Amino acid sequence: MITIKEVARHAGVSMSTVSYVLSGKRTISEETKRRVEQSIVALGYHPNAGARALASNRSQVLGLVVPLRSGVNMPVIMQFVASIVASARDHDYDVLLLTKEAGPGEAHRVTARSMTDAVIVMDVESDDPRIPELRTVDAPVVLLGMPDDHEVLSCVDLDFATAGRQMAGHLADLGHSSIALIGSPPAVYERGTSYAARLLAGFRGEAGKRNLQASVHPCEPGYDSVAACLDEVLAPGRDTTGLVVHNEAILGTLLLELRRRSLDVPGDLSVITLCPDDVAENLPVPLTSIAVPAQELGAIAVEMVMARLAQEHAPEVRLLQPQLTDRGSTAAR
Repeated sequence: MITIKEVARHAGVSMSTVSYVLSGKRTISEETKRRVEQSIVALGYHPNAGARALASNRSQVLGLVVPLRSGVNMPVIMQFVASIVASARDHDYDVLLLTKEAGPGEAHRVTARSMTDAVIVMDVESDDPRIPELRTVDAPVVLLGMPDDHEVLSCVDLDFATAGRQMAGHLADLGHSSIALIGSPPAVYERGTSYAARLLAGFRGEAGKRNLQASVHPCEPGYDSVAACLDEVLAPGRDTTGLVVHNEAILGTLLLELRRRSLDVPGDLSVITLCPDDVAENLPVPLTSIAVPAQELGAIAVEMVMARLAQEHAPEVRLLQPQLTDRGSTAAR
């Protein structure tokens, strides 16, 4: 492995000069800087993480807070995690995954001990108890989600309220007058998870605006829960003809149960969902959907962190507009 000593000898300078070129802590003449950089390239020198941290007073690590709570869909969560890790590596950062439900002080703990330079927080609640503490963290904090009170915080998320409105409106435009939302597991709503609450508000608002008969049914994963949920949705007198599904974990089971009941999609029942595109495309019946842009959201969260570290941007809120793809699982009534 090439060392800083060998770079210094090759460039004809001291080791401290090489360190200053790498860290930028002192002004070095352009000629000397160019000679050092040429030696670095010629020798293939790569400063190790410890050296970079000492030189920059940074850990080169991002903290990612992902509490593993009930009702969380891990395959989708891991799409976000993979995107954040890949994007962080593009900036020469590693990611420290924090999965324990450690309370509001977790961000303080990892930044105060110089374990991380910044923190990205997922699974954000509408009235999140971590928000007051996060405002006082002496490091950039970005929320992948949006609490009701997000003043002076950086947030990025899908516009779930608009997504709820679009899905209900899509069915209304096709002539459906009685629709149902099959939602996330009850625990997700009980703890006030922001994305679920915002989608539900958008769905209900659009249903009321269009004078639709609309019901809401939180649903646990598992065959028995899905079957019981469909019993409610399709109970006599409801005349439900359209489903909005906001629960990625049950989609395959839902379609199998509809088939068992000899219900055709979209002939008997239109189905539209919010989930990653690869999930919607590869189901037994490809579903019309609004995409969960996990890769894009994760990359934006990292870019926002880097901008804050470079002091290039004040806190900001970015909501991505929903993109609906029609795959033929909804039909006119």
